[in-house]
Amino acid sequence: MAEDADALVAMTRILSPHCCVIRMSSGALIADWRRTRFLGMATADVQKFADGSSEERAELVTGLIRAGCATARRKEHSNVEVGLWLRAVHLLIRTMGFGRVLRLLSLAAPDYTRADPPSAQDVARLKRAVQSHSRRSWFVNDDCKAEAVTAFVLLRRCGLEAVLHVGVREHPFALHAWTSSAGLCIPDADPRGHAFAPVLSINGGGR
Repeated sequence: MAEDADALVAMTRILSPHCCVIRMSSGALIADWRRTRFLGMATADVQKFADGSSEERAELVTGLIRAGCATARRKEHSNVEVGLWLRAVHLLIRTMGFGRVLRLLSLAAPDYTRADPPSAQDVARLKRAVQSHSRRSWFVNDDCKAEAVTAFVLLRRCGLEAVLHVGVREHPFALHAWTSSAGLCIPDADPRGHAFAPVLSINGGGR
């Protein structure tokens, strides 16, 4: 019974959010509520998610991706891509204003969220890339707003959970923006040890 539960948990982690898995006596049933259809899996295939070889799991995941029940994890963003997004976001903020850019997030940051959570390693890698480009660029010049929006958009475009925060400090008055994901913040939520109280949080699609 415990092995069955472990197998179902392993399967659930790679399913799209519009799908759920139901244990059956003969295996499992995946319900795809978006397409109103069902996909059955034998007990042997379900067990492969918990204790099968990497090749066996990869074959099953490929089948689920082709069936539309799972989404392939996109490769990590290249340094060039991060730099281009950062400069473009910074330019938009300077020309349109930060408030208007936040209202446009729904066009660039989809609501879709993967069933598997973002890993701290992936978020830490993105944080290093964003801050490295921001500090080296005279154009961006360590702009927290551009860093936060860039991180939020890139994470959301991968279907990963992220929350964009805008905070305020009273004495002396200052505004700060950061994106949180997997327990990490891009950029840091309390730069130079100064705490900011969040006054706005956006968790997906600009909402």
